[in-house]
Amino acid sequence: MRFDMFRNFPTIILVFDEGKDRRVIRTAREAAQLLLKEWPIDDGEEFFTAVRTCLEVLTGDTEPEKLHGAIVRAAYEAGIAAITTDNSLGVLRIYPVSQVRQ
Repeated sequence: MRFDMFRNFPTIILVFDEGKDRRVIRTAREAAQLLLKEWPIDDGEEFFTAVRTCLEVLTGDTEPEKLHGAIVRAAYEAGIAAITTDNSLGVLRIYPVSQVRQ
């Protein structure tokens, strides 16, 4: 099996720690590193979905755009602000930090 670590999708900027730390994700490889090494929670449903989708993108079983959406949902679940472009609208979107984060 051959992994395609550099499958691109629209850039996502994640803002951690009240704006003090930012991460940019452009590829499945960057997503995998962030999800597995630096993600603040590892027990959320959206987190698991993002990890599974990342693996599917890396193995060529799904398209990178699905990973883009999964990361944005996982960020919302974790209380991380996500800044990205909405391809369907062609506009910049800022997804707010979740209000349910404890």
